[in-house]
Amino acid sequence: MTLSLTTKDQAMLQGDFGPATQMAMKILVRMAEVSGATELLDIVGAHIDSTVYIGDAGLEFAEKLASLGAKVSVPTTLNVSGLDEHHWQEWAVTNEWAKQAHRQMIAYQSMGTIPTWTCAPYQTEYKPKFGDQIAWGESNAIAFANSVIGARTERYPDLFDICCAITARAPAIGLHLTHNRAGKILLRLKNIPLALQESDEFYPVLGHLMGKISLDKIPVIQGLEYIPNEDQLKALAAAGASSGSVAMFHIIGVTPEAGTFESAFQNNQPQEIIEVTMDVLRESRKELTHQTSEVSLDLVVLGSPHFSLAEFKQLAPLVKGKRKHENVKFLVTSSRAMTQLAKQAGFSDDLQNFGAQLTVDTCILTSPMLPKEIKYLMTNSAKFAYYSPGLLGKQITFGSLKDCVESAVAGKVIRDESLWK
Repeated sequence: MTLSLTTKDQAMLQGDFGPATQMAMKILVRMAEVSGATELLDIVGAHIDSTVYIGDAGLEFAEKLASLGAKVSVPTTLNVSGLDEHHWQEWAVTNEWAKQAHRQMIAYQSMGTIPTWTCAPYQTEYKPKFGDQIAWGESNAIAFANSVIGARTERYPDLFDICCAITARAPAIGLHLTHNRAGKILLRLKNIPLALQESDEFYPVLGHLMGKISLDKIPVIQGLEYIPNEDQLKALAAAGASSGSVAMFHIIGVTPEAGTFESAFQNNQPQEIIEVTMDVLRESRKELTHQTSEVSLDLVVLGSPHFSLAEFKQLAPLVKGKRKHENVKFLVTSSRAMTQLAKQAGFSDDLQNFGAQLTVDTCILTSPMLPKEIKYLMTNSAKFAYYSPGLLGKQITFGSLKDCVESAVAGKVIRDESLWK
């Protein structure tokens, strides 16, 4: 196939818009050719995952673009960085890592981006609208944008996302195109109690199962009797994007392009139908706990994806008047914006009195924060539970938000199993 370029595309490629835009356009054109695109399309926004410092190559790429005078052409939010500029010294982050990660932050900020530093850009004022063509990195954000908002983005990898932001162009492929957004697999909920469907703990578990079953195919969920809130959908998207490669899902009667069964599948029949029973869900939940025996608890981690204001509001009364065990650290990760809003609302006072620590702008999965003596973790995030053993080398237990608070107080894992019986 031949890639068709507009006059402006060709001008960018020839260097008429400067060396940084030319560099970005060369990469964009090559990636479009590799992916089989026949044309490029305009985007109205971007979210950059390349901000995470993982080594010298990513830093060199960012500083090269910055040195050439790169500027983004559309509103562009930034994903988590490798560093909490204000609290990194409270953890095991080395001076050298902090220095390199900070350089990468500065390089991307110099390009005219919006320093949101969050993996949940859909919970900021820069949230896209239904039908918007965007170029987003960060797996949970991609799934949320496509599925919950109805914006359109492919899975944009590190280094390529910023090229789209600079040129305001993206390959016209994949989930940018309507016919590629049809459901392929039907997940039919069967005899799932309403009380469980209403609970926050249900959506990470369902998402983990959804990802394992669907891999990179678009799943459609049928039989939900409850309309999930935004944070529950966030948890579902993050879990499915972690255990599989889910970039889009439909919930019949809930998500924008799935008002009916027919619209979810674009009048096609599902390639596969899978019944989701309590037994299947219990097994999925079991997979999110990697502890092999009764052990003491070292750390509770919340905010993967980043904690929202609504989650701060939910957490505050759970910790109010309580104090965590002296041997347990309690960490909440969020964006600087949400943390500031939580402080203004008075939620952070209860957290501080409880003994919690707040980390902003980064993610514990991408920053070398944890000292070796911290071994046993607990979380309410399926994403964090899925990645922790491999990325951090830690053992982890999955539980509800209330379970996490009660466990932190007790100094050992406590889980309420009543909803899962």
